[in-house]
Amino acid sequence: MSILKRPLVTEKFSAISEKLNKYSFVVEKKSTKPEIQKAIEKMYDVEVTSINTMVYAGKAKSRSTKKGIFPGRRPSYKKAIVTLKEGQKIDFFQNV
Repeated sequence: MSILKRPLVTEKFSAISEKLNKYSFVVEKKSTKPEIQKAIEKMYDVEVTSINTMVYAGKAKSRSTKKGIFPGRRPSYKKAIVTLKEGQKIDFFQNV
């Protein structure tokens, strides 16, 4: 099971990564900061300075159809914001 699920690429984090050299990832919920750091350093060949993590709860959503309203939930997830050493960067779109 991989610790890193996917990079979180949004307009907000694109601006933050350019200015502050920070990148965001959706990670496995039970992973720890040292595990996340090792996984990022191994996968992207960079040096991590600091990691901030947050766990987001799933939101309740409902869908209306002809047959009625169907309640549901969005999944919860853990997000890691990684700060890299000065002068290093991660390019998510290099193989596109």
